[in-house]
Amino acid sequence: MTRSADAPSATPSPSLLSPPPRAWALAGWALLPLRLFLGVTFLFAGMQKLANPNFFDPNSPASIQAQLIASSRLSPIHLLTEHLLQFATPLGVVISLGEIAIGIGVLLGLWTRIAALGGMVMSFALFLAVSFHASPYYTGADLVYFFAFVPLLIAGAGGAPSLDARIARRAATEKGVGDPTNYVIPFAAVQDSCGNFKAGRCSALEGSDCGPVRCPVLAGGRPSVIERRGIDEVDRRAVVIGSTAAAAAGVAGLVIAGASAGLGRAIDGAPKAKSSTSNLNGGGSSGGTTTTTSGGSGTPSGTAIGAASSVEVGGAATFTAPNGDPGVVLQPKPGEFVAYDALCPHAGCTVSYSKAADLLVCPCHASEFKISNGDVIAGPSPTGLTKWKCAKGPDGQLYLTV
Repeated sequence: MTRSADAPSATPSPSLLSPPPRAWALAGWALLPLRLFLGVTFLFAGMQKLANPNFFDPNSPASIQAQLIASSRLSPIHLLTEHLLQFATPLGVVISLGEIAIGIGVLLGLWTRIAALGGMVMSFALFLAVSFHASPYYTGADLVYFFAFVPLLIAGAGGAPSLDARIARRAATEKGVGDPTNYVIPFAAVQDSCGNFKAGRCSALEGSDCGPVRCPVLAGGRPSVIERRGIDEVDRRAVVIGSTAAAAAGVAGLVIAGASAGLGRAIDGAPKAKSSTSNLNGGGSSGGTTTTTSGGSGTPSGTAIGAASSVEVGGAATFTAPNGDPGVVLQPKPGEFVAYDALCPHAGCTVSYSKAADLLVCPCHASEFKISNGDVIAGPSPTGLTKWKCAKGPDGQLYLTV
């Protein structure tokens, strides 16, 4: 027995790889929490940098200069970061203003895809420059931020509360076009109201099975810009309104940036960078030597890095190791010296000695390390600091073996 041609057929189920029409525009409400988080985070990050004098102070271990120096040794784009070092302060200003612009765009939903693209570019650049070597890789935040922006690049504001959606509705209304906002309805409701649906088939598609993937109702309305191969009057009006809104947001961003920088310096929101350690390579009569010995006549083997008298008991001093890495040497007890590679294993920032906490602390992500052996005790660093052998010679110099 054969089935009648007029008998209704089962509605075909779309495959996992066949999303419904305009599926990219249906995610706005689901992405709203992510949009708010990224917008607030980037806006705050930009304001915090501008309000923090240490970010632009080359003497601070948390400065943009210090971070570029660290990344120049570890980054796969170290040749570029080395050249950028001379432009560290302008680069820091550009990064701060860029983060504010991205934050405002994502938070307000204004030119959301462009703001998301900017966030992706900045996050990936920071990943290559700073956190590329983070181990395990998922402990570096920059890569996570890069992928967090991807859904916003695909969906934009997606019809959720945003200036993009408001501008699109206003432009459509002014040109006599219906509301362009996408709404989700069950496909069964489309079939109930569609004049082309009959006996499980679509007369508009030459009797093909009725399904959401090729449905002319769902795919109807104004086609996308790509399908039109051009921009119509509605899109032109949306661009004009959006540009005006973007200009206003840009002025607001500059006001926020100026207020953040001025307020941070007025209330001294971050203490001035004051080194609690001396510098063995600082150029004194006993500092800066790089003599290498083999250990004869009671002299320890290794490279002389400076005078032991420069390291007070219970204090620390910094130096540049023979391999080019920044180092820190401490004297926890009289005559006892310990030295470490000062590059934090997490993201390559230079750690500094906190006398109040008696710990080595990373100024970028707050990892903390023991003085005695360099083990990590807090923070995101996956491992402790690399310990070097350091001893005082009969000539009063400290000798380091890397």
